[in-house]
Amino acid sequence: MKIFDTHCHLNHDDFYKNVGQIIKEANAEGVDSFLVVGYDKESSLRALNLANKYKGVYAAIGFHPTDIDVSEEEFDSLMKLLDNPKVVAIGEIGLDYHWVKDPLQRKKQREFFVKQINIANKYNLPISIHSRDADLDTLNILKENPLKMGGIMHCYSGSVESAKELTKMNLLIRLGGPLTFLNAKTPKEVANAIPLEKIVIETDAPYLAPHPHRGRTNHPKYIVLVLEELSKIKNLSVEEVANVTYENARKMFHV
Repeated sequence: MKIFDTHCHLNHDDFYKNVGQIIKEANAEGVDSFLVVGYDKESSLRALNLANKYKGVYAAIGFHPTDIDVSEEEFDSLMKLLDNPKVVAIGEIGLDYHWVKDPLQRKKQREFFVKQINIANKYNLPISIHSRDADLDTLNILKENPLKMGGIMHCYSGSVESAKELTKMNLLIRLGGPLTFLNAKTPKEVANAIPLEKIVIETDAPYLAPHPHRGRTNHPKYIVLVLEELSKIKNLSVEEVANVTYENARKMFHV
């Protein structure tokens, strides 16, 4: 059984100095592939450094919607790294209205999201989308700016209806720790309604640890708990769900 953690932050300060051990622990649970996701220039450079160093580690580079106050020079210098074969996606990019209330800053987020979508299309790369309290605007932007290579909705928390719309646009729904929470009504409904062929799994480590580790530091090895919960919802074996979600990720990232 092979497992692909499609969104983790091994580039985070909590992990970066001890990555080898964290990967080893995850490998012992069957996790052999990791997408390390950047959110600004430094974290993106760290992601690529880890991808170049460790087998089975890949990088997504880009600017998170709350980290878009960057110069053109800084943006361009990061985008020059997109030719590296270990960069398999642009992300995490998108919209975050939870922390940003100012209309002008939200407008800037939308413009920067489109800018990074255009770069992804130019380089034939999928995107990893962060969307928080911005479902409608995210959906509209994706409709108006079709993705050449598709993408993945990170830590999806929207409705079943929106999820169905997104999967029609070559987007996969990424499920993680919140799926295991005892009060996780909506994620479970989404997991039940969306075909397994449109789902991948993630940890978002060190964030959003699954039950029973909720509130503590998350680790890629805990993805097995997400896998087990998804298997229960789908009434399929853990092995089958692992295999299908693994192939979904592999095809999306062309690895």
